[in-house]
Order: sequence, then C-alpha cells, then structure tokens
Amino acid sequence: MMIDRAGLHRQAQFIASPNCDERPDTPVSLIVIHNISLPPGQYGGNGIIELFTNQLEPDAHPYYAEIHQLRVSSHFLIRRDGSLLQFVPCRQRAWHAGASNWQGRERCNDFSVGIELEGSDHEPFEEAQYIRLQQLIAELKSAYPITAVAGHSDIAPGRKTDPGPCFDWSRIDR
Repeated sequence: MMIDRAGLHRQAQFIASPNCDERPDTPVSLIVIHNISLPPGQYGGNGIIELFTNQLEPDAHPYYAEIHQLRVSSHFLIRRDGSLLQFVPCRQRAWHAGASNWQGRERCNDFSVGIELEGSDHEPFEEAQYIRLQQLIAELKSAYPITAVAGHSDIAPGRKTDPGPCFDWSRIDR
C-alpha cells in the first residue's frame, strides 16, 4: 500500500506544514481537488511550499503581500510534471477547504483529503498531472472509505472556482 498507517504516501516528498491539526473522530470520505500557482499563473517555484509552511516573504511578489499571513495547507500537491509533494499526513486535518459544505455536511476539512494541482482556472492541466492524480485517487480509495471526489468549487460555491473550467473531470474516477 502506498499510504501508510500514519497517512503518509511512500512516494511523495514530505514537507511538513504546521497548518493542520487532529481530525475529529470521523472517517475520511471525500477528496477535494484544488488548483494553485504562486505567483499567480507562474509554475515551478517555491511559493506554494513557502505558503503552506508559513515562510512566504511578503516582499518577494506584490501578491504575496496580500496572502503571506494566511495559514493554509493541503495534504498533497501535484506539480506540472506530475511530481507529488505531501504537506500533511492524511490522518490529520489539513486547512484547505475553509467554510465548506458537502451534501449537508459542514466543515469539509474534518472528513476530506485536499489535493492541489499546480495550475490555474485559465490554463489546461498537464497529462502528467492527470496520470498522477488518478493514481493518487485510487490509492486514497484503497486506504480510506472515500465516497466522492469534488472540486473546491463544489464545496464552497460562490466563494471558490477551482479546480476551474480547464479541469477535465472525465479524466478521473469520481
């Protein structure tokens, strides 16, 4: 199994985020897909890592001055080349969903795993990302009683738009 008892993926580069806490006693049943790029529309840098580890320098980019104080994270990040990073063990609650609701259940962070795709609402995702995402979804479904895969826009409509209109939902098993 690729995900161990602690909720760590054996093939992911683990970079611990402090932006997490213990889950309530509820099973993980939802996967939430997001997109992120820092600076916006730019790929391959360390901005996402710095944001999720509270090390984002507000002077490094004008946008960073607006967001450097955020305390957010995700369980996983899939880079444009398909490489996999993990910031929070799946057994812990990452702070990725914010105010959210899925099928009448509030606080989606309590029962979900967050997966960030390096990208934006305005640009297609890479083949390597879809391949890695499909593998990760299958691995998570093997490890946890996952019943649904949703976008951030599905759990926070009107507030969030990701993974965006360029994300091809037909490429993954929901």
